[in-house]
Amino acid sequence: MENYVRPFSLFSEKDIYLFKEGSHFQLYNLLGSHPVNYEGKDGVYFAVWAPNAKHVSVIGDFNYWDKYSHPLNPRGDSSGIWEGFIPFLKQGDTYKYFIYMER
Repeated sequence: MENYVRPFSLFSEKDIYLFKEGSHFQLYNLLGSHPVNYEGKDGVYFAVWAPNAKHVSVIGDFNYWDKYSHPLNPRGDSSGIWEGFIPFLKQGDTYKYFIYMER
């Protein structure tokens, strides 16, 4: 299993605009996990809204629940969305988001 989360996004500029405005009514198509093919590899795209997080990663059986091996990338547009593509994962794999927030 690759220990690399590739930068990838399903969000367009319009999606981010509508999200920030509070009028995006189809976020279920973008947030969460979605099987995709990116650069010729099947895998899963992950996106989660965690605006106050310091670190967000995907953990599961595939990485022995290691909270540091598959960190997601925060978007650079102050939306609070963390995202990324993990190759070789597939629909049905067990995962959780690990979200670290400083107090």
